[in-house]
Amino acid sequence: MRSKLNRRTFLRSSGIALGLPILQSMAPRSAQAANSSGEARRMLAMCAPLGIHTPNLFPTTAGKAYEVTPYLEPLQPVRNKFSVISGLMHPMVDGGHAAEKSYLTGAAHPGQPSFRNSISVDQYAAERIGHLTRFPFLSLTGSNTGMSYTRSGVLIPAESKPSRVFQQLFLEGSASEKQAQIRRIQDGQSILDLVGSQTRKIQRATGREDQQTLDQYLTSVRELEQRLVQQEAWAKLPKPIVDAKPPTDIEDRANFSGQMKLLFDLIALALQTDSTRLITLKGPGGNEVVSLNGVDDGWHNLSHHGRSPEKIDQLSIIEKEEMRLFSEFLQKLNSIQEGEKTLLDQTAILMGSSLGNASSHNNSNLPIVVAGGNFQHGQHLAFNEDKAPPMANILVSFLQHLELEIDEFSTGTGTLKGLSL
Repeated sequence: MRSKLNRRTFLRSSGIALGLPILQSMAPRSAQAANSSGEARRMLAMCAPLGIHTPNLFPTTAGKAYEVTPYLEPLQPVRNKFSVISGLMHPMVDGGHAAEKSYLTGAAHPGQPSFRNSISVDQYAAERIGHLTRFPFLSLTGSNTGMSYTRSGVLIPAESKPSRVFQQLFLEGSASEKQAQIRRIQDGQSILDLVGSQTRKIQRATGREDQQTLDQYLTSVRELEQRLVQQEAWAKLPKPIVDAKPPTDIEDRANFSGQMKLLFDLIALALQTDSTRLITLKGPGGNEVVSLNGVDDGWHNLSHHGRSPEKIDQLSIIEKEEMRLFSEFLQKLNSIQEGEKTLLDQTAILMGSSLGNASSHNNSNLPIVVAGGNFQHGQHLAFNEDKAPPMANILVSFLQHLELEIDEFSTGTGTLKGLSL
């Protein structure tokens, strides 16, 4: 093992990263602290599981002179740092709420019994740049599940407790706890040594097809071995020191404002300390009656408003609060300088939903806001639904923002016209 290591390398456990391919070999901090431009490019993808009422979001005019809609009003302090996009969808992604599975993958027909998901955009990026940070990615949720999927289409468990994530990111364990962690990692390495040895014995007695299968398996074992070596190295290195107290988790789902603020504050700290550069966040949204004046019905029931003015009015109170919290978060990132740019400039942010019309479970004309990143902003990009490019073109734009030489992802065949520079 080399004497110097890159500054950030591995997530929290080997099991979560099992689907990742081999990481680049460890290198000195100065060699891998940033991408080719010398900048630390980042990505955050967020999903509102109960949709966003698009008549309150989409302007009627396109371009930079768009009128301010009720949901875009809270975002005006950073008007030149975001774009609202209408008319997009993932081709062949249907199934109502089931489409959430394909929000970051673009995999077709998620509502079908035979559905098998593909890799999500954050995991695709983590395969390539995850080694640059201590945590290759963070999968967070304000609900019960996340949005990150491995290359084999397996859902990665998401973390809902900010206190636990804060501890993993910033709190040093005792000497005995660190030693116990190192022993667990070393035990894992020993088990992999045994597995590899036994597999090679079996391989000598099998046919060609079985040998190919075992070759793939041994490759996965070798990849995991390398990650365990890196994980052991990180267990011996200090974590970043932040000027923030550990958060107290909010268990009351009705207090979604408090829950989201904790998660946004945690994300800002994770990005600012370069603990990770890839984050997904599934927002809250269930049957709870949220604690906001004027709301006395369950969120999920309100999303199925059936064009009822009373229900839409209550739903708008909730969703405007979502946009207010999102705006505060964007302004916070925009206030943090990184050289000549801000943390918002360095972070491509997707905020939207897999539901275009939650009331009818429609999965077209998705509500999409893209903020930050290396993009053109201050505009409403309005696409004709019948001629619109696939939504995955946004994901290609995000991958190129991360300085990956990628022209295609899922159904995406290029960057989104009008967004990428």
